[in-house]
Amino acid sequence: MARTVLLPGKEKRVFTCHPWIFRSDIARVEGDCLPGDVVDIVSSKGRFLARGYYNPNSQIALRIMTYREDEAVDRALIFRRIHEAIEYRRTFADLKSCRLVFAESDRLPALIVDAFGDVLVLQCLALGMERFKQDVVDALAEEIHPQGIWERNDVPVRKLEGLEMNTGLLYGEVPDRVLMTENGVKFWVDVKEGQKTGFFLDQKENRAAIAPFVRDRTVLDCFTHTGSFALHAGKYGAKEVTGVDISEYACLFAAENARLNELEDRVHFVTANAFDLLSEQSRQGIKYDTVILDPPAFTKSRGAVESAIRGYKEINLRAMKMISPGGYLITCSCSQHVLPEMFREMVLDAAKDAKVLLRLVEFRTQGKDHPILPYARETQYLKCGMYQVFPMNG
Repeated sequence: MARTVLLPGKEKRVFTCHPWIFRSDIARVEGDCLPGDVVDIVSSKGRFLARGYYNPNSQIALRIMTYREDEAVDRALIFRRIHEAIEYRRTFADLKSCRLVFAESDRLPALIVDAFGDVLVLQCLALGMERFKQDVVDALAEEIHPQGIWERNDVPVRKLEGLEMNTGLLYGEVPDRVLMTENGVKFWVDVKEGQKTGFFLDQKENRAAIAPFVRDRTVLDCFTHTGSFALHAGKYGAKEVTGVDISEYACLFAAENARLNELEDRVHFVTANAFDLLSEQSRQGIKYDTVILDPPAFTKSRGAVESAIRGYKEINLRAMKMISPGGYLITCSCSQHVLPEMFREMVLDAAKDAKVLLRLVEFRTQGKDHPILPYARETQYLKCGMYQVFPMNG
């Protein structure tokens, strides 16, 4: 087996158990290997550190699979890791509405597997994991016995790994739409054409947590996508819910989900730019008892964090001005580069400019099926703050 030798001092990253090693940390490669091959990772003095797959064309050149010198990275390891990932979720999760594999957090770097009803959706985001894709499919079929497994490898990050973007059937049969139930709310999921893998499962526990803040209240849900927060609000007894999304397709899909849950009398959807709608309704003096903000990631790089913070502050400031005294703001960010402390500070800055006082009720993160590695801050990407809002001079 070929081995990659790290520069002096760079082994410290391995000692902290971070699962990535960057191309700039590598001194040389000894032996023959192709991009995507499994290699040993050794210190500058030749000490074995770990074993992982190597791609010299990627900034993240090494992704660690094991720290044991006596553990082979092979089909058997993939089966064990898939089994361990699913066994972990069996202790607390509904396996028909769940992220079954969360990449590095499940010691399966760059692999995502989501379950919607009896269908699984798979993403391989690195060349090394792509080499094991059939092993992954076989392991999932043995462990879960799904109706079908669909590949959603249509993400640009694959190009950075030297991979093509593609989608398609990997196992069994997969319909165009899959019926899924989350927290008692039914959803149609478009696994073939919807965003990411078709539905954002990471907010599942946060959506359940909104129940006391929406009952008998008027609710505005911005960036509603296919209506996940809005429909939970309706299910939990909100008087009236307005969901907003810039995508007409998403709003039509959300309305269909409302009818599926017999909530179309109380949950409605508007196709609009959330920034513009908040601005216009704020000028009109329109108020809501609860406002939910769950925007897409405003930055995918560290270099754009400052701009992202400005965007988050703008929508939060506008939302705070529209909340009735004593109402609630549920505000989220899925930008991994916006750290939790940055997000909290942004919320406080927005409250100061909006001239409101906040009471922090709860600060949450992603669900337990998206486990966090304490060694890798990148794995804790979701922030969800729940605040009660009061006028400063009220």
